[in-house]
Amino acid sequence: MGEIKFLKGNEAVAHAAILSGCDGYFGYPITPQTEVIETLMALEPWKTTGMVVLQAESEVASINMLYGAAAAGKKAMTSSSSPGISLMCEGLTYLAGANLPCVIVDVTRGGPGLGTIQPAQSDYFQIVKGGGHGDYNCIVLAPASVQDMHDFVFTSFDLAFKYRVPVIMLADGVIGQMMERVELADPLPRLTEEEVFEKHGSWAATGRRGGRKQNTISSLELLSSSQEKANIFLQNKYKTIKETEQRAEMYMCDDAEYFFVAYGSSARICQKSVELLREEGVKVGLIRLITLFPFPTDALNSILPQAKGFLAVEMSCGQMVEDVKLAINCAREVHHFGRFGGEIHSPEEVVASFKQHYCNR
Repeated sequence: MGEIKFLKGNEAVAHAAILSGCDGYFGYPITPQTEVIETLMALEPWKTTGMVVLQAESEVASINMLYGAAAAGKKAMTSSSSPGISLMCEGLTYLAGANLPCVIVDVTRGGPGLGTIQPAQSDYFQIVKGGGHGDYNCIVLAPASVQDMHDFVFTSFDLAFKYRVPVIMLADGVIGQMMERVELADPLPRLTEEEVFEKHGSWAATGRRGGRKQNTISSLELLSSSQEKANIFLQNKYKTIKETEQRAEMYMCDDAEYFFVAYGSSARICQKSVELLREEGVKVGLIRLITLFPFPTDALNSILPQAKGFLAVEMSCGQMVEDVKLAINCAREVHHFGRFGGEIHSPEEVVASFKQHYCNR
């Protein structure tokens, strides 16, 4: 068993970055995720593993530093919160267009605009639907605990290099700021330059050792026919990801007739709501989404024959609802309950919303 620590979610990300063999973190402080870079600075991994930790002059600089490190075949990551992620979106689409692997952590706060520093889940459209220009997607993981914040860093790097895509951990201020017991993983060594060349030399800018052909990293194609081929390649890759990487957790779903659909801190809240309704004899289950892209369509369809209705619960105005409806082809009623602007719903409020839609008729 690994070392046990009591950490904030943001702190767990920092520890996991070092333990995962990350080569470089480039970021800029913004509430509620500043503890990521603060913890990395306190741990000083450049003295132990050689990992680079750099506070850039802006989020725009951070994402472009990420591009450079990823282009060299390195494990690189950044983190930010909602307004900062908005500034990163141009660089993010460049990363996607150039087929570069990297990890980005978004600890969402209330908006729009500068909004508030309180938790929200209103970055769903921005992160899951793209955020930048062009036809692209990122794999999106939704941590629901501090342990997830640690573990998903490892998962994110694995997926990023498996498919050569940006992977985003879409958390929220609750998960980023809360403290829980965390079991740290055994450390993975950083790859040597030779190991990077052996593993990623077929595509990365690692030099022309042994006289091999030069690799060029770019998302620019001046010919529309070439750009179309690049897009077809991406769409085929996303199709494979949709078929193979859907992830969800089912809670008390075996005999359920109604289902909450939620992710992140909302899923934790809904777990208690399920228990409260079960005490009243109402057969309710929870589908906790772990991947938001690819959306866990298979999980929702697996319980569709027994389902009488769904309640999508999120800390936004209802950004996830349309994906729930599309996943089940609108075959059942789907309602929404959410607080937004930094307000957090309670289990009792979720229960009351459920009864309003499905019991008080």
